[in-house]
Amino acid sequence: MSEPRQRPRLRALPAPEDGWKMLLKKEVLRFWRVALQTIAAPVLTAVLYLLIFGHVLEGRVQIYPGVGYVAFLVPGLVMMSVLQNAFANSASSLVQSKIMGNLVFVLLTPLSAWHWFVAYVGAAIARGLLVGLGVYLVTLWYAPPRLAALPWVLVFAVLGAALMGVLGLLAGLWSDKFDQMALFQNFIVMPMTFLSGVFYSIHSLPGVWQAISQVNPFFYMIDGFRHGFFGVSDVSPWFSLGVAGTSVALVSALTLHLLRTGYKLRY
Repeated sequence: MSEPRQRPRLRALPAPEDGWKMLLKKEVLRFWRVALQTIAAPVLTAVLYLLIFGHVLEGRVQIYPGVGYVAFLVPGLVMMSVLQNAFANSASSLVQSKIMGNLVFVLLTPLSAWHWFVAYVGAAIARGLLVGLGVYLVTLWYAPPRLAALPWVLVFAVLGAALMGVLGLLAGLWSDKFDQMALFQNFIVMPMTFLSGVFYSIHSLPGVWQAISQVNPFFYMIDGFRHGFFGVSDVSPWFSLGVAGTSVALVSALTLHLLRTGYKLRY
């Protein structure tokens, strides 16, 4: 007499409160599987900036007493890489899902706006910090390591990646195709990044450009981050922290509102 067949066990679906973890894992694997493009290439770009600007201006420009120009440049390049790659990760992921039509599979899940927010921004932070760490490790060959206050470095690195991850999510919600995302990146993110004190101190600028720089939140991210390396900065790190925290809070509130209303997600 044959034994009765056992019924196949159905695999339990993840609970809604765990769904954001799966979405976060998906977003992290998305950039990790092409790490040569998403991590190694930005590191190489930052090193090229360091070699070119460092070779031309080392010995001719000194921003802070006792700090060479190459050493001054390293924190700016690290933070610039963090900002740009955090933005690119969340923006490109959402726009790509819209174009390929697979966003509907995420919409069918019982994920809340907070789940979406944490997953996309969390993956953006992870990529931004990985690229920033890679840039820092490579640039150790060109400038001796200096860390005056590690907590400031970590706080501004995370805040900067979070701000750009949220901005990337906002850009992804607004954009229906890559051209629109590129418009956001080329005319807003890129100019604000390059005009934020990566390659110079704002005190070396004319009065008008100093005033413009002081309304750029990216400047406070980079200036506070640089304070963690040298213990000196153009403005107080506490003021920079206040500007950075307020910027993250305001942009996050707007993005969460758009996620809750399904802005350009449900047609």
